[in-house]
Amino acid sequence: MKTIMLFCLLIGSFFQAQTHRYIYELQLKIDSTENEYQKFYMILDINKNETKFYGRNLLIADSLNKKFGNMDNKHVDMTGQIVKRKNGSSENENFINIKFDYYSYKTTDIINWKIENETKKYNDYNLQKATADFGGRHWIAWFNKDIPFNEGPYKFRGLPGLIFEIQDDKNNFIYKLVKNQSFPDNFATDDFLESNFGNKAVVINEKQKKKLLMDFYNDPFSFERTNLKSSPNLNINIGGKQISNIEELNAQVKNLQAIIRKYNNPVEVDKAIKYK
Repeated sequence: MKTIMLFCLLIGSFFQAQTHRYIYELQLKIDSTENEYQKFYMILDINKNETKFYGRNLLIADSLNKKFGNMDNKHVDMTGQIVKRKNGSSENENFINIKFDYYSYKTTDIINWKIENETKKYNDYNLQKATADFGGRHWIAWFNKDIPFNEGPYKFRGLPGLIFEIQDDKNNFIYKLVKNQSFPDNFATDDFLESNFGNKAVVINEKQKKKLLMDFYNDPFSFERTNLKSSPNLNINIGGKQISNIEELNAQVKNLQAIIRKYNNPVEVDKAIKYK
């Protein structure tokens, strides 16, 4: 198995830095019935007052925009794991793209850990095992007491040290720490986390989020449907296919609904929408 060496933590810069960044490799099954994994690199930024977790692809797109002075590079998160929280808090602000819009909603996510006696080595780091039930899954975590942050990927926090590894017992989600960085200032994420490349997050609640997702599922091409009804001779391109009537559009709706049902495997499976 390939081992990725962590950068050494330099004590001086560690305490002077305003942003401590930890990069995790995330392997996930978007379809729990298959063995295939999708791989993502996720970023955990721990600032002076708050902690953020998001996909590295968002950061890459934002960096390209700043380099070339435009907003042409955009990215839509596919993991459903963009969150931020105040340090020491279990209240998370969640961010999500639904169709053409970007939303945020708050959740309280308390995790009751059981710290085990089992330990292991990861490179030169001593890790200790902890377990917890969260989101309808059983989780096994390995944390390091020498790094004084009780944080980890996604919403996993509250242990006496940084989480290096965590996975559920069905191996649907596997997180591994692969790299760390430090920045002298707070790292700004306004353009891609609090807003999605010019699309500012609209504040909603969980009930509204579920309704928006269900509305999208029931008619994902509602805008195209309206246009076809008002202009019968109109041709619409959906995924490279020309659609010229409602019957063809309905076939595309059924195809997309089947994909949504197939890939309905969120981290918090107890909150998964039961699509019909």
